[in-house]
Amino acid sequence: MPKELFWLTLTAALTALLWVPYILDRAAVRGLMGAMANPGPADKPQSIWAIRMMAAHENAVENLVVFAPLVLTAHALGITNGVTVGACAFYFWARLAHALVYTLGIPGLRTLSFAVGWLAQAALVLAIFKLV
Repeated sequence: MPKELFWLTLTAALTALLWVPYILDRAAVRGLMGAMANPGPADKPQSIWAIRMMAAHENAVENLVVFAPLVLTAHALGITNGVTVGACAFYFWARLAHALVYTLGIPGLRTLSFAVGWLAQAALVLAIFKLV
């Protein structure tokens, strides 16, 4: 498996798993049946960390929509080098850090980790256009 696709797969798996702690918190707060019910205004509020984690998950999904096509485009064009591999690895670690610091409520590091992920996407764009 090409290294870029390896990092894309890890990133997709991470994104797919980020909702799990959120729903576990919902079950702990509202009970199993409450977790499976449709949300309503009378529901007990979830833990603040779980709300932040769900926001991190939503942000990860929004950014996966950009990252995945860039990786797949580079792969389809046969573009692979240190920049593309590094960008994909940096993106994964930046998204993992983003989810953790967002959940913990550390705003400065959240912004920094998001920016690192964005720069990784920019590096992929530059590689696709053969500018790096």
